[in-house]
Amino acid sequence: MPFGKYKGRLIADLPGHYLNWFAREGFPKGEIGQLLALMQEIDHNGLSALLDPLRSRPRQPFRE
Repeated sequence: MPFGKYKGRLIADLPGHYLNWFAREGFPKGEIGQLLALMQEIDHNGLSALLDPLRSRPRQPFRE
């Protein structure tokens, strides 16, 4: 998150009450707003587990 109380936290790790606040008050314009809206929808529908495979996948070593 680039601003606010949760600055520096991954959007996928934002608490539901914070995402719901944006849903009530309005999401910011642009890509950040789209990402927050998507994460709110995922969280609201109880689908956060869909992100688990993305979190647990090991990083691939850099190849030149």
